[in-house]
Amino acid sequence: MIITTFATGIIDAIGYLGFDKIFTANMTGNVIVLGMGLSGSDELPVAGPLIALISFTLGAATAGLCLRKVRGGWTAPICAMFLAETVLLGLVGVLLMLAPPQIGSPAMHAFTFALAFLLGAQAAAARKVGVKDVTTVVVTSTITSLAAESWSANTTVAQTLRRIGAVAALSAGAVCGGLLHYYGADYGDAYGVLATACGIAVVTGLGAKRLRDLRR
Repeated sequence: MIITTFATGIIDAIGYLGFDKIFTANMTGNVIVLGMGLSGSDELPVAGPLIALISFTLGAATAGLCLRKVRGGWTAPICAMFLAETVLLGLVGVLLMLAPPQIGSPAMHAFTFALAFLLGAQAAAARKVGVKDVTTVVVTSTITSLAAESWSANTTVAQTLRRIGAVAALSAGAVCGGLLHYYGADYGDAYGVLATACGIAVVTGLGAKRLRDLRR
């Protein structure tokens, strides 16, 4: 889940920098951008954040329906969902490389919809996995827990380290996404999406190995 959080940082940086201030994973940011856009502040986008919000919700709802009878923890259906996300993210990355969209174009809105849908499904799957304080798409609650509860006698060192790891992973992912956007020439955003797909692929592989080990 820490690796997944790192990958999410990459894709959100790509969305914000390359897709005209749109987050495809952090819906809190989209709500703020949408609100300011509706007020007419600084010509901020409205359509993009709105599309991302709707698509993220649909992705989370779809994953929730698919996993409604699945028990918590890392299971075969969770592994299959992450595998599907890997493949689809890879496809989106290739399409971005072949046909980079213009800011505000219908193609960019389509890419926004696809990415937000996949990240919404990922967030729902992460909730089913149930690693406390690691939602993979946002760290506000994690930072709150880190600040308010880490000094409690009921909080273990492992929990504190996990919280720190989640915040650091999202930040590091954003740094990588920013570097890919600015130094990847015309294909920086595509590289970012493909890097995210690689991160999710690693998670899927580790999860599959864990499942095989448990069955032995």
